[in-house]
Amino acid sequence: MEFSKRIALSALSLALLLQQGSGFASEYAEILNTPAMQSELAIRNQLVDVTQVGKRLIAVGQRGHIVYSDDLGQTWQQASVPLSADLLAVYFPTSTDGWAVGHSGVVLHSSDAGATWTKQLDGRQVGKVMLDHYSKLSAQQPDNQQLLTLADDAKRLQDEGEDSSFLDVWFENDKVGYIVGTFNLIFRTEDGGQTWAPILEQADNPQGFHLNAINKVGDELYIVGEQGLVLKFDQLSQRFISVPTPYTGTFFGMTGKPGVVLVYGLRGNVYRSTDAGLSWSKIETGLPVSIAAGSVDGAGNIYLLSQAGHVLVSTDDGQSFVLREQEPLAPVAGATATTDNQLVVVGNRGVRQFPVSATR
Repeated sequence: MEFSKRIALSALSLALLLQQGSGFASEYAEILNTPAMQSELAIRNQLVDVTQVGKRLIAVGQRGHIVYSDDLGQTWQQASVPLSADLLAVYFPTSTDGWAVGHSGVVLHSSDAGATWTKQLDGRQVGKVMLDHYSKLSAQQPDNQQLLTLADDAKRLQDEGEDSSFLDVWFENDKVGYIVGTFNLIFRTEDGGQTWAPILEQADNPQGFHLNAINKVGDELYIVGEQGLVLKFDQLSQRFISVPTPYTGTFFGMTGKPGVVLVYGLRGNVYRSTDAGLSWSKIETGLPVSIAAGSVDGAGNIYLLSQAGHVLVSTDDGQSFVLREQEPLAPVAGATATTDNQLVVVGNRGVRQFPVSATR
């Protein structure tokens, strides 16, 4: 589950939200208070992320739609969701507990493998949570200018009722997890989402770039974002420290396996590291379009998918990729390689599946 599975929907929706003016408050409240509409077309509409939980496939997308399949994608059911905000990412650290995040500062939790969901956080609460947290910290450290600035930003967020978007979610287990989003939003929970604490000051992102994706590859937890931003969690300092890269464009996600991490983004740019981000080499994809998603199958083959629907496959740990023939092309937002050797792809045409073809 990586980002540009959500780039088009996220960018367009965020731009529209920011332009809505006086009508925004009522619509904002409406989508947060209106359950997702049950529809037979949910499986064919815009879906943005997909994951596998045991034998179950779960996909999330526009208007709060969450669908799941227990028969390898042959038939789908729609989950019960208490709101209709656009959802951008889903992650399950266990076979039952999972989280989904999206626009309007939404954080949802499921304890039954995605069949039903409850809201843990929304944009009406984000500003207050941040203001309470940073007001307390800045009072304890009055000479810390960063904390004072974060408290001011939180007050403005609360007063103006600005929309907050969470773009990705990752959990270490059923208790400890992170959500990341626009303008350096990063929150952590240690109680399964019952409470969330902002940790913006613990990320080396002074410009406040959007944080597009978070994922653990091997033993390292990474965040990627705008203008070549790559952050890696440092256990000693308990901070997300900046990892220099040779690229200054936007990264949308990362994938890989122990010993290999790949970050990908705009205009087909992919970079590979085998030393936990200390050095990077550019991987030629031959594609001029953005890489939208990535996944690794059970045999260790690495897949990258473009925003236009191209499928790239690597059988040599990401050193090189070949373009797989796959017609017709259709926009891709997210993808996952399943345990039954299928590549499940979601986008504006709902869910599609292809057999994985690469072998080691």
